[in-house]
Amino acid sequence: MNFKFGKKLMLLTVVLAMMLGAAGCGNTNTSTGTTDTKKITLDKEMESYYVTPDWLKQNLDKVVIIDARAAKEYSAGHVKGAVNVTWQMLSNMSVKQGEANWGVILPQAELEAKLGSLGIDGSKTVIVYNDPAGLGEEGRILWSLRIAGIENSKMLDGGYPAWTAAKGETSTDAVTPAAASFKVTNPQYDALLATTDYVSANKDKIKLVDTRSTEEYNGSINHGENYNGEKALGHIEGAISLPYSELYNDDGTIKSVADLKALFESKGLKPEDEIVTYCTVGIRSGFTAEIMRMCGYTNVKNYNGSFSEWAGAGLPYVK
Repeated sequence: MNFKFGKKLMLLTVVLAMMLGAAGCGNTNTSTGTTDTKKITLDKEMESYYVTPDWLKQNLDKVVIIDARAAKEYSAGHVKGAVNVTWQMLSNMSVKQGEANWGVILPQAELEAKLGSLGIDGSKTVIVYNDPAGLGEEGRILWSLRIAGIENSKMLDGGYPAWTAAKGETSTDAVTPAAASFKVTNPQYDALLATTDYVSANKDKIKLVDTRSTEEYNGSINHGENYNGEKALGHIEGAISLPYSELYNDDGTIKSVADLKALFESKGLKPEDEIVTYCTVGIRSGFTAEIMRMCGYTNVKNYNGSFSEWAGAGLPYVK
């Protein structure tokens, strides 16, 4: 059983309700510490998406490091030199859940200003990490960086637990980055982001992938999605259930490319398919979309507004 949705299912439910119910909140899960001290290695196909703790140790002074966890987790200890950047900081949090564009990535001008304020100018590789017991926030941040055209962006395999297990240097000192000038020269909004209008107009030709838990897909729990004043329980009709948690090994590292491809194929997903992933607000689905692209599924978009916007717009769904 996956380490999050076996041992952590109840905690995840509470966390999602708290986080998604209020703008600006972050995931409150704490590090599981389940990653052991074995040496982490990467498949060749992973090298443009992931680094290992050993690699990061050797390159700390050559990269920008982003801690995608909530502020209180960051304050309790983080990779030395890491800047705390939550997914909300790169998203529109000015409207309520269910309203159009809630939690959607910032438009280009705002995104480049925000990234610049975080010390990112595009000249250095950006490494993002999270706790694998979270919600795939590392993938959401990576997806956001790649929308901004920052291809030299990667995730830390195993996240913070793997870093501490590898005896990587940590700190509790908050890092205030020096502002930089950043311009988006190769925006990828059209290639990586799907809108409600796009999904609605193309439902018959795309393969929709629901990356939430099985319980959410089946309509037994809800994380704030609302339909005409009532809880929206269920999924978009025709969507394939692929919980994002199934992409991790039990120790919080990402599965091998061979295992990931086998998983996707078992769900009826082919590399040539046009695929759109979704969740509650594009966090878990952003992570899943990037992992699928890593595995050669090049025509994958993240439906950023996801089920919150779909149901909020009064569009139909099923249990």
